[in-house]
Amino acid sequence: MRRQEDPTLLRGTATFVADLTVPRMVEAVVVRSMYAHARIDAIDTMATSSLSGVVAVITAADLPEGVGPIPMRLSSSPELVQALQHPLARDRVRYVGEPIAVIVAQSRYLAEDAASTLRVDYSPLPAMASVDTAMASAPLFEGLTANHVYHRHHQKGLGSEAVAAAPRRLKMHFSIQRHTGMPLETRGLLAVPEAERLTVYGPTKVVFFNRRLLSDLLKVPLEHIHYVEVAVGGGFGIRGEFYPEDYLIPFLAQRLQTPVRWIEDRMEHFQAANHSREQHHEVEVGFDDMGHVMGLADHIWVDTGAYIRTHGVTVPELTQAMLPGPYDWAALDTELHVVLTNKTPTGTYRGPGRFEGTFVRERLMDSIAATLHLDPLVVRQRNLLQATQLPYSNGLKALGHEVELDSGNYPAALLRASNLMESETISQRKSEALHTGHLRGLGFAFVVEKSGLGPYEDARLVLQDDGTVACFTGLADLGQGTGTMLATVVSKELGVDRDRIHVIYGDTDRVAEGFGTFASRGTVVGGSAAYLASAELKRRIVAVLSDVIGNGAKMVMHPSGIKVSGRTRTVSYREVLHRAETQKVPLDVTQRFTATAMTYPYGVHACEVDVSPETGAVHIVRYGVVYDVGKAINLDMVRDQIMGGVAQGIGGAVLEQLVYDETGQLQTGTFMDYLIPGMCEVPDIEVVVTEDAPAPSNPMGVKGAGEGGAVGVAPALANAIADAISAPPEAFTTLPIRPQDILRWIRLGLEHRPRGDEAE
Repeated sequence: MRRQEDPTLLRGTATFVADLTVPRMVEAVVVRSMYAHARIDAIDTMATSSLSGVVAVITAADLPEGVGPIPMRLSSSPELVQALQHPLARDRVRYVGEPIAVIVAQSRYLAEDAASTLRVDYSPLPAMASVDTAMASAPLFEGLTANHVYHRHHQKGLGSEAVAAAPRRLKMHFSIQRHTGMPLETRGLLAVPEAERLTVYGPTKVVFFNRRLLSDLLKVPLEHIHYVEVAVGGGFGIRGEFYPEDYLIPFLAQRLQTPVRWIEDRMEHFQAANHSREQHHEVEVGFDDMGHVMGLADHIWVDTGAYIRTHGVTVPELTQAMLPGPYDWAALDTELHVVLTNKTPTGTYRGPGRFEGTFVRERLMDSIAATLHLDPLVVRQRNLLQATQLPYSNGLKALGHEVELDSGNYPAALLRASNLMESETISQRKSEALHTGHLRGLGFAFVVEKSGLGPYEDARLVLQDDGTVACFTGLADLGQGTGTMLATVVSKELGVDRDRIHVIYGDTDRVAEGFGTFASRGTVVGGSAAYLASAELKRRIVAVLSDVIGNGAKMVMHPSGIKVSGRTRTVSYREVLHRAETQKVPLDVTQRFTATAMTYPYGVHACEVDVSPETGAVHIVRYGVVYDVGKAINLDMVRDQIMGGVAQGIGGAVLEQLVYDETGQLQTGTFMDYLIPGMCEVPDIEVVVTEDAPAPSNPMGVKGAGEGGAVGVAPALANAIADAISAPPEAFTTLPIRPQDILRWIRLGLEHRPRGDEAE
């Protein structure tokens, strides 16, 4: 089944924010700090304001009194409130790229030229470009006693004691680098004032949240703000949150009473859009001689950047809660430390928190196997939860929910992945690779994801007199195929052709409310609401036509009308609607699905690589993913989501890194320095979608598929590389893995390998 969204995208007729122009439109440029940490002594706007074509120049002093910082959406911890970000820096800048002024001009070119004339007097302050420096420095904010802004200790049983009592122990340090999503289309907004209303084009992901927040910040009634989502060139978690620009551009449009457009350039994206991932783990694991894990203790240190943004500390909390994965840990002890630094603030990126935790856990499993000289698959098999143990609580919480793995057959998934990659003949393939001068390795990584975050979603279905069905949803579409998914659900339940389902989303004038698209919740929550609404609409149609249909007859919705099996008559839709009106049975149905628990899709990544012993270059020979989504609405879309995730995971595993120097200056702010995977780096990906474990918490049994493709790549690749070069347990614990890292471990192995006479 082809996606309904693709024709306009492929033909180049889709409308993005940068495609929109309206009469009297002016353009904005954001002036950003060049310092990571400095006092703002003065901003002189006079010369800039007097330039021809400049419409307005605003700084924090020009914003209305009482405009507060941007609040959190997914966290509410009071200790974090002191570190929230205001739309414009007031007396101090805390990262390179922080907005300090906005210039509006008749064109983008004039605004860019004008920006170079703005005079800002700074007094530089010492920059904190690492967690260690921040821990030893004065707090970034008044009201805080330290830059160590958040601490949470969670445990199941007596984790540290269990580790200490174990026959064998491993201490390891893991580092996951700072990187982030790089959508093809950067962020952008167009705000158009219309009498008492303000229409904002471009917000995505959480349209209704952003609208409510803008209403609060602008201090205007909610109904005076109209949000419209347009086509989106990639989301990945980074797009759609409420950034400073999401207030500044509508504010300027309202103040100037003229349309204002802002399009982020790529350098701004590098400096100002949410970064993600940067974590350091100090891990100790206890296990026995058979590889059975007995306890795990992990101190997690997170560089969250200069401010707490709308996600709060959701990402590291997910790392902490999802760290145990699919294994039966008797005891866990995890401590989370979140630290402010003078870097760009962080937020979510595809598989937030799980990318990091999965790398730690799955690399740890291979390290245990290497210590004991066991097959890594055997170690995993001995520790996996069995199907009879599910549902299973790991004793930890994420996003207000206890992590209770709902359904699954983890051993079956591991066996499928092993068979897919023909692991029993890897020794032969290793020997063959040696003849070509390469070192061959095979690595696996088990993934447990979370999806279906609540609280609820509504779906409204309306039968039209031409037999089409309008489906209204509060979800957004950032490329996942939301429209296709909902049309498929409604089509199957109603028995109407999918092309006759018209999905309406992303317009606050046409949809009453919604929570949006994030956390792999669209199909689980929004799809379930559409399923319930379809069932109710069908029930009402059958009731209206009870004298025609009779008992047990099958109804089919053809373009010409409703046909009943065994009957020659076709009932027109006009007649159906007339009957419904007469019988006072509305064929306008709204149903709500409330998510009382999250669902937990799972799977196995498997990677086979060739490593060059001369250069350290890695070639992915084969990549496979076995993934269980409970029930697939559209198999092709599930596979595509997983393949796209793998591509991004490869970037995070071996290429992408946001590097800062000791003064807090970003060193990788262009695609010349920040490497992303292209066609040559992404192999063909074999995806096996299974439906072994339908979710018990929703009527269709579905689980999300948006993020599992990304989170397993780094450990699968690392494990494959380690296998290829016979690396010791402590190898490859830092991302990204560079060729020079591989060469270092190869040389260390050669240095410690016994010579011929010593081996005898």
